[in-house]
Amino acid sequence: MEFKKTSIDGVYVIEPRIFTDARGYFFEAWKQAEFEEHIGKVNFVQDNESKSSRGVLRGLHYQKGDYSQAKLVRVIKGCVLDVAVDIRKSSPTFGQHVMVELSGENKRQFFIPRGFAHGFLVLSDEAIFTYKVDNVYAPQADAGIRWNDPALGINWPIDPKEVLTSEKDLKQPLLKDAECFE
Repeated sequence: MEFKKTSIDGVYVIEPRIFTDARGYFFEAWKQAEFEEHIGKVNFVQDNESKSSRGVLRGLHYQKGDYSQAKLVRVIKGCVLDVAVDIRKSSPTFGQHVMVELSGENKRQFFIPRGFAHGFLVLSDEAIFTYKVDNVYAPQADAGIRWNDPALGINWPIDPKEVLTSEKDLKQPLLKDAECFE
């Protein structure tokens, strides 16, 4: 695997080595020792999976306080545009984001440390999205930022009228009003 640093410290794009032949392909999706060598120790405790259709935008989500989560995300089928937003007030990159295309074809993974809001937009007809987290979900710590907050400058490649999102995500606060990390 190749671990590529992004413009925001602690956020990585991970490119697997894919071995293909007439039978199909093989790659290592997770290897603890290699992950720890490049990123550090993260104790993943849960795997999640979602299925969504074209135009679905999930996010920008995070867990507050003691329930914050680091995530290792990837797409098994389809294609998404994945975004991590730095919401650590003391960070020199506060309010900035990293965007990466993840697909079943490129098999990239995206590591998002604690202190970030996360979301993705489905670009294909359907996408199956999976991710590891290092903390269990706690409903009382659930938080988010509005996906189209102009202060974030995220260039989602879709007409806003075509976005399919939840009522909860439509009502998320702007970054300036959100409860962020110190």
